[in-house]
Amino acid sequence: MNARSFAATTIFAVALSATGHLGAQAPATQTAAGGSTPTYSKDVAPIFYKNCTGCHRPGEIGPMPLVSYQDARPWARSIALRIKAETMPPWHADPSHGEFVNDRRLSEADRNTILEWVNAGSPEGNKADLPELPKFADGWQIQPDAVFTMQEDYPVPERGTVEYKYFEIPTNFTEDKYVTAYEVRPGDRSVVHHVIVFAKNPPRPAAPANSAAGAPIAPAPRRQGPVTFAPNMEEPKDENAENAKKGPLNDRPAPRGGTGGDVASFAPGQAVRVLADGTGIKVPAGATLVFQMHYTAIGKATTDRSRIGLVFAKEKPRQEVVVVPLANQNFTLPAGASDIKVDAEVTLNRDTTVWSLLPHTHVRGKRWEYQAIYPDGRTETILSVPKYDFNWQTDYVYKQPLKLPKGTKIHSTAWYDNSAANKSNPDPTVDVHWGDQTWQEMQFTAFSFTFEAQPETTSSASLR
Repeated sequence: MNARSFAATTIFAVALSATGHLGAQAPATQTAAGGSTPTYSKDVAPIFYKNCTGCHRPGEIGPMPLVSYQDARPWARSIALRIKAETMPPWHADPSHGEFVNDRRLSEADRNTILEWVNAGSPEGNKADLPELPKFADGWQIQPDAVFTMQEDYPVPERGTVEYKYFEIPTNFTEDKYVTAYEVRPGDRSVVHHVIVFAKNPPRPAAPANSAAGAPIAPAPRRQGPVTFAPNMEEPKDENAENAKKGPLNDRPAPRGGTGGDVASFAPGQAVRVLADGTGIKVPAGATLVFQMHYTAIGKATTDRSRIGLVFAKEKPRQEVVVVPLANQNFTLPAGASDIKVDAEVTLNRDTTVWSLLPHTHVRGKRWEYQAIYPDGRTETILSVPKYDFNWQTDYVYKQPLKLPKGTKIHSTAWYDNSAANKSNPDPTVDVHWGDQTWQEMQFTAFSFTFEAQPETTSSASLR
C-alpha cells in the first residue's frame, strides 16, 4: 500500500421523490425583487446555473439535469426539501471554523428565493428573462490546455475485488510545466472508486554526496505512537518479483521507482481544483503521468478509460504547491464500537502556508476535526467536519490560507462508528483496520502547502 494513496467512494446517488410543489410546507419568507413572486426564468435559473448545473447536467455526477425549466419543474418539491435540510448543495464543514473558496452553501437570500418559488407553484415566468446557459468546454468544467487519457480501456469485471491499477501516460514535455487548474474525468463513474494522478520524474543524476535538500516536514517518530507520515511511504520492492508480476499493460502493479509527486485526484464531490493566483503544481520536463485507479465491481462488467485536463501557468508561479499525506495506518476499530477516535499529527519545520485540507475515511467515518497547535502552546481549530459524508470527498480550500510558523503541529482526529447503528457499516461484527478497500478503513488527510520565503542568508542545511 502506498500511504499517499487514498480510497474514495462509490458513485454519488440521491433518491429524490418527483413531482409536486411544496405547498404550505415552505413558509413564504421572501419574494423576488420588487415584491413579485419569483419565477424560474428570472430568479431561480441564475441560482441553479451558478450553484447546480456544474454537477446537474447530462454526463455529470448529479442524478438529474437542472439546465432547463422542464428539467427542474418535476423535482421542485424535492429540491425544496433538500435545501431546507441543507443537504444540497452538499457542504459539511462547520462555518465557525474557517472560510473556504469552494463553499457550496447557498446564501440565505438564494435559499429563500427557491423556497418561495416552490411555494408559489414553481412558475416558469417569461422565457426572455432566462440568463445565458453556462458554457462548458466539450463537457469539461474547466478549459484545459492539455488532456491526457489512459492509453487503453481497462476491463472492470462483473464482481470480485479489483486491486489498485496503475497506468502510465508520457507527457513529452520539453520544459517544466506548472498546473494551475485540473479536472479528472472518469470514463465510467459507476466503477471508478477514486483516481490519483502522480508525476513520475524522469531519471536524473545522483545528487552530490555533500548536498542537503532539507526535509520540509518532520513526522512524529514511530516510537512515540502509531502516527505515520512521509511524502513517499512505498515499501521497498523486489525487482525480480515485480518483473514476475508484470502482465498486460492494463494489469500491472505500481511502477518501479515510485509514483512521484501528487498532481491531481478524483473522488465523488472532488474532481476539479483551481489553484490560487501565483501558485502551481510542478510537472517536470519529461515526466510521466501515473494514474492510480481504484475500481469497484458493481455486478456488471464494463470498461473504463479515464482522463485528466490540465491548465498551465503562462509563466513560472511565485510559489510551488506541494500535496502530501497525513495519515495513521495503525489502528483497530473494535467490532460494535460506535465512537472510536483515531489521531495523527505532523510538525512543520519551516514557516508554511497551508492552502487546503482533504479528510478521508470510508463508510465507518463520521466526523473530523483539525487543530493547529502553535509553538507558544495555543491551539486553534482550523477545520471541523461534524457530519462527514462518505459520498462527498471535499477538498476544503481556504479563502485565506493558513500561515503557520515553524514548529506548529497539525493534529487530525477522525471518529468512527463500527456498530450496527451505522446503516452503511458492511459488517459490525468484525474488527476493522487500515486497508484499501471500502469495507476496510483509512485515517488519511491530503493537504496542500507552500513554503514561506526564507532569508537569503539561510542555508538549506539549517532547515533540516
